[in-house]
Amino acid sequence: MGSYSSLIMIALMVVVFYFLLIRPQRKRQQEQSQMQNSLATGTKVMTTTGLFATVVAIDADDVILEIAPGVETRWVKAAIGRVLTPVDDVEDEGVADVDDNVTETVEQHGDSQDSTTKKA
Repeated sequence: MGSYSSLIMIALMVVVFYFLLIRPQRKRQQEQSQMQNSLATGTKVMTTTGLFATVVAIDADDVILEIAPGVETRWVKAAIGRVLTPVDDVEDEGVADVDDNVTETVEQHGDSQDSTTKKA
């Protein structure tokens, strides 16, 4: 009876490893491969090394990226880490409002610190 319980425990551990480690990793690899195969000219990308560029041309397994105006480099498709999406202007305005509030708060704290410094 003890040998059956140890076999069941080993089988459960294999199942847990599959669902917690192997399956999510395989899903990420498929998504990465699909993203790399769906690249198009003009797409803004970031490489796995952190280089931002625009796709200029696509060969079989290579991608030609423009990293600056007139500067083109050849990369393997596997080096493309992610495709960048443009940020909407509406979100930029919201960030500007938050920055203004933070600046005002810092200035208010700065004034109160100056007054305590002057009293001492």
